[in-house]
Amino acid sequence: MSITKKLSASVAAISFALSFVSCGNDPVSQNTFPSRAETPLTIGLSFDSYVIERWTRDRDIFCSTANDLGAEVNVQSANGEMETQISQIQYFIDLEVDAIVIVTIDADELRDSIRAAKEAGIPVICYDRIVRNADADLYISFDNEVVGAYMAEAICDEIGDGGNIVEITGPESDYNVAQVMDGFESVCEEHDENILMSYNCDNWRSELAYDFVNDNFDVVADADIIMCGNDALAGEAVHALAERGLAGQIKVVGQDADLEACQRIVEGTQLMTVYKPVEKLAKMAAEYAVKLANGEELDLETTFNDGTYDIPYVAIESVPVDQDNIDEIIIDSGFHQREDVYMNVDGEGNETDSDETSEETR
Repeated sequence: MSITKKLSASVAAISFALSFVSCGNDPVSQNTFPSRAETPLTIGLSFDSYVIERWTRDRDIFCSTANDLGAEVNVQSANGEMETQISQIQYFIDLEVDAIVIVTIDADELRDSIRAAKEAGIPVICYDRIVRNADADLYISFDNEVVGAYMAEAICDEIGDGGNIVEITGPESDYNVAQVMDGFESVCEEHDENILMSYNCDNWRSELAYDFVNDNFDVVADADIIMCGNDALAGEAVHALAERGLAGQIKVVGQDADLEACQRIVEGTQLMTVYKPVEKLAKMAAEYAVKLANGEELDLETTFNDGTYDIPYVAIESVPVDQDNIDEIIIDSGFHQREDVYMNVDGEGNETDSDETSEETR
């Protein structure tokens, strides 16, 4: 690496010291990445933020897998700031990492950053969320239209045809939201469901779901159910409903199988969630990242059109989860422990005495 690039990397390292998380290494410094001949493969991993519960699980599994394969991972969180994420990608380019993996904040804003990385000879993976018109080397995610369809099917089975639904989703800048809604609304149209109102929560800020329910309760009160873009939004919606004595009467659906969502399912305030095996996603992404970092071609037949280019695509299957299969899908797989899921209820789904529960968990 040239003296100029070493200086550039050092300056960038200082700028990002607060947001850096290294998998098994000290915080980034001038000496974190010496010349490529002296180090193993290096992978830059940029998360939009850790607002969504599952991202820390994704991060840890990705890092562990990459480490086992002989790669070091430099992890950055942009804390929901687009300009920060753009700077982080440039930081990775300046460090001459061997591959970059991105959980993008915005589906369109990183197009030039990805092109700059590819021009520098660094392959790029879009993790969970696509960056459109960027010609990334791989897009690995879940089939988001199927996720939306699962949510709609559960709702239609619960409320029948012609029911009333309120939608509280994530930001429009996240292309996954559009894909989920395509799958969701196509099923709802088949059952003549009425969408009373839709709302997008900026940056997936869950507290906005709470505010929305309270600020629009005259509409929400007429809903049979609330479709929420993820389990964190569902939790805040239930919080607002509970304050009005309506938790469980107006149920919610979500995705990600967060622990609190699974607790709400067995308690009866959330109808269902969609379990997305992030262990499999993160492990496979790390394996593909190492292959690309080593200069290997990916032997994949499936592609995804990012708006301009057909890029290699891996879609991981997801599973709808409700009271009927939560033990099999969530507990038997080890995703969450039974004592945690059923912390507030007994094995039959009945609420336990709060004092007794508190005593048991002390």
